[in-house]
Amino acid sequence: MTETIPAALAAAVRRDPTTPLLTWYDDASGDRTELSGATMDNWVAKTANLLVDGAGLGSGDTAAVLLPPHWQTAAVLLGAWAAGLEVCTGPAPQPADILFAWPGTVQAADAWKTGDRYVTGLLPLAMPLRPLPPGFADYTVEVRGYGDRFVAYQPVTGEDVALDGTDHGTISGTAAARAQELGIGPAARVLVDAGTHPDPVDWLLAPLYAGASIVLCANLDRTTLEKRAAAENVTLTLA
Repeated sequence: MTETIPAALAAAVRRDPTTPLLTWYDDASGDRTELSGATMDNWVAKTANLLVDGAGLGSGDTAAVLLPPHWQTAAVLLGAWAAGLEVCTGPAPQPADILFAWPGTVQAADAWKTGDRYVTGLLPLAMPLRPLPPGFADYTVEVRGYGDRFVAYQPVTGEDVALDGTDHGTISGTAAARAQELGIGPAARVLVDAGTHPDPVDWLLAPLYAGASIVLCANLDRTTLEKRAAAENVTLTLA
């Protein structure tokens, strides 16, 4: 079993960098965004480079991620883990070295003691958020200036803390077990209702460790579920 999240992503990209790894739908906005393994890897690398080269962070530092399920959230989470950071999701505010929020959590972010703060509107086409909340930089604007490849100064190990105090090795085992529990197998195409499965272990890590691809749906219109599943070649629905 792969013992770190960056290794699980690398394995997914190696299998086929050109096919969809994560396809995003928001039935409230009509947004559809598809990311191949290579495209997701680029976003992850840019995020990791922002954290390391831009913010000066690395192994042992923490990132507060106050974001709902979304393809940009996947990039932020995977980028933080690639850079060796621990991701903190709360709910209790705590000290963190950097914070990522969206308009729905900007007010809650005030309770967190953090360094740099980034916000994203989670908008179609990764459009900038305007106006920006005071004290925040726009993630989608800033991250584009960083490189498409990332090489860690210190490789992540299974003993490094990954998520809310849990190390990579334990998270890896949890994600693999959760994939079995949910019935996610290799090469599956999994449609996930983001409202029903908001935990990143469910909507991101379990499919990643199983070798599956993800169709992540927010504000899911269940009247279109069957049609979407057919159009996206879905083999398993978690709704």
